[in-house]
Amino acid sequence: MEPGIRSPDRLLRWTICALLFVATTINYIDRLVLGLLKPAIEQELGWSQIDYGNIIFAFQCAYAIGYVTMGFLMDRIGVRVGLALSAAVWSLSAMAHGQISSLRGFFAVRFSLGLSEAGNFPACIKTVAEWFPRKERALATGIFNSGTNVGAMITPLIVPWIATTWGWRQAFYMTGRWASCGWFCGGSSIARRRLIRRSGRRSWP
Repeated sequence: MEPGIRSPDRLLRWTICALLFVATTINYIDRLVLGLLKPAIEQELGWSQIDYGNIIFAFQCAYAIGYVTMGFLMDRIGVRVGLALSAAVWSLSAMAHGQISSLRGFFAVRFSLGLSEAGNFPACIKTVAEWFPRKERALATGIFNSGTNVGAMITPLIVPWIATTWGWRQAFYMTGRWASCGWFCGGSSIARRRLIRRSGRRSWP
């Protein structure tokens, strides 16, 4: 086994890769919801194009800052805690969109979403490097990164239906919950497998 690889358990590391794929998919769903709901929100809250542009700027600015700060965080506290913290904050930030009616409020939650969502890719890359041998890293990276496209395909299929059925605020609530639910279910699955096959190996970083 290559130095630095955490576990020879092939099924365990591919289960972790699947969790990274789910996290990346939800990550993109949460960031794309606003764009699909823009007409309804603009009509209700009276946004101008400049207002919407400022909100988008808040996300992009925070996302750029987040790559550096979240990368540092993943190195310091590890991926298991770091990605869980990132997912928890972006889940709360996504759901908070449904509670906001002011422009400043949207600016703030969008900034928080961008900052926290930026933790996903540093965490995924670090996990692949630590869990996969060199010959499998490109495939593992391709799998988790495909979540960006899957999220972009799923969002326009479900978000308009949720907004039409229950309102645009519920669209934020429901999609925001998926991050925490997905992480909890995936993390529980990995924990159960580790308990079953435990043999003195180190835990997920």
